[in-house]
Amino acid sequence: MNRIVAAVVAAVLAATPTAAAAQDYGRYSDAAAQTELSRIADVQMAVMVPMRDGVGLATNIYRPKNAQGPLPTVFIRTPYNELAYNPRTTRSALTWVSRGYALVIQNERGRYFSGGDYQILGYPQTDGYDALSWIAAQPWSNGKVGTLGCSSSAEWQLALAAQNHPAHAAMVPQASGAGIGKVGRFQEQGNWYTGGVPRNLFFVWLYGVDNPLRAQIPPEMDQETRARIVRYNDLDAKKPEVNWPSQIRHLPVDEMLKDLGEPPATFEELIARTPADPAWREGGLYHDDMGWGVPALWFNSWYDVSIGPNMELFNHARSTTQDREAAENQYVVVGPNNHCAFAGLKAGFRSGDRDLGDASFDADGLVLAWFDRWLKAERRAFPDSTPHVQYFNMGQNEWRTAAQWPPAGVQTVRMYLRSGGAANSLNGDGRLSPEAPPTGEQADRYRYDPMNPVQTIGGGDCCNGGLVTAGAFDQRQIEARNDVLVYTSDPLTEPMQVTGFVDAVLKVSSSAPDTDFAVKLVDVAPDGTAYILGDTIMRARYRTGYDRPTPLTPGQVATVQPTPITISNTFQPGHRIRVEVTSSNFPKFVRNLNTGGPNESETQGRVADNAVHHAGDDASYIDLPVLK
Repeated sequence: MNRIVAAVVAAVLAATPTAAAAQDYGRYSDAAAQTELSRIADVQMAVMVPMRDGVGLATNIYRPKNAQGPLPTVFIRTPYNELAYNPRTTRSALTWVSRGYALVIQNERGRYFSGGDYQILGYPQTDGYDALSWIAAQPWSNGKVGTLGCSSSAEWQLALAAQNHPAHAAMVPQASGAGIGKVGRFQEQGNWYTGGVPRNLFFVWLYGVDNPLRAQIPPEMDQETRARIVRYNDLDAKKPEVNWPSQIRHLPVDEMLKDLGEPPATFEELIARTPADPAWREGGLYHDDMGWGVPALWFNSWYDVSIGPNMELFNHARSTTQDREAAENQYVVVGPNNHCAFAGLKAGFRSGDRDLGDASFDADGLVLAWFDRWLKAERRAFPDSTPHVQYFNMGQNEWRTAAQWPPAGVQTVRMYLRSGGAANSLNGDGRLSPEAPPTGEQADRYRYDPMNPVQTIGGGDCCNGGLVTAGAFDQRQIEARNDVLVYTSDPLTEPMQVTGFVDAVLKVSSSAPDTDFAVKLVDVAPDGTAYILGDTIMRARYRTGYDRPTPLTPGQVATVQPTPITISNTFQPGHRIRVEVTSSNFPKFVRNLNTGGPNESETQGRVADNAVHHAGDDASYIDLPVLK
């Protein structure tokens, strides 16, 4: 770990009175953890917290045994099965109760023992607000609540932050990108899209989570009986196993779950929308015109599903003028880990095929210090001197700090896509050059067949039933294909740190009225290993705006600019920078069938002859944010 960051984290933890006495409950057996929890905590299970429409949400409350005086509260809200006996929940309760906090865990509406009908993110602007009001009104509460969670337990927090509830003192959203509708340059509607291309991960996720035929217990059941049922029973649906590598190829896409026998539900509703559908504003997603009112400690990661929108939202929250305290108290940690795997940031860290050295970071300790500051008024626990940005730089393999994102001093270095007209595959003549190509340089052409898409290997993803393993995997298997254009720089003679948002601009044409263009950034080691750093994609029909789908004119050159890749990587001397361009990245993204029609309801595709131009006014390039 970088000495500066290590010193900062050590100072934070040393200043936290409870940190030194922290008990490692992860070492306890399940039985021992339950026994210890019974000894130190008062536990109420499945309390039905009423919402404004009378629906009750099942809620577990863990408080220090016989605690005197109001308590700060950590609040976790989840669509998952975390209220019944759950070893992870037990250990979390032990951690917070032993430090003088109340821990409240609540199932979202329509999930497990909670009443009502399910909606993704669980109505954060109503149910979330009402839950905060209920907690703050309890005699054991000090009126200060901190929200905590990763993935779905983080994503609902974003729209709630716009409500600026008086009890919402602080938040820790971890891997929260699927809670973002639109922010700045990113309009991904909860990561349903990237560049207007649907992501397959949500089809798998919804099969496991959405359950409109769920069993429920009678709402009039007395509290004691309900608590006993929750403790010793399980409402977790056991659905048939699915061979997702086969099922994900099903056409039409909008009948993928119907083909598995699933009743119509959330999937059918969302797959019918376009990226600009006004219905995206009606759910629990955060949009950047909603305001922001809560101090936040963000945890993001380079190989997660939505690092770009996450960092864009961090910047947006810092720029709010409505609440200066909130704006001035946004902090972010960005690790090299996969989705929600912050506990794995240790020495000897590997991402995919790449050894990243010592990535040690005490995420749990920093969260504790953060809540001690905002919920217990212990300002010295998380001092003002804490860097606003702490990020892991791959390649150099060390933690670094900055006052802003991207760090001050970043300069744009433009690299042009060039060739003699044959950049196809690793054996082609594609090159990445700082010199702009002259007029007349030939375009690169390839044939994209949606029935034979380019396979996803690594990169940022999650939650996909094993379809894709996220991380820094070698791309040479992909680069051997003739429908992948490969552009590689000369070996570097000195280190180049690329940290920030990476923008690609492509001049393209196609024989089809619509197709996709996928871009990948790769670090090529001296031995030829090609580590993926990040990728992006754009559906050509949306090149002029998601609300203005425009077909391509066959053979006519058009400009496509995908949303940025977001990364921090030092290309070391002897390494080369590589950009790949193709028209599919499957199964991460839904294939474009190239018809220009309603892609997700079609069963037949067509082959597209696509081209990337890079001559004169039609230069294609990538802009790298280089930190000198």
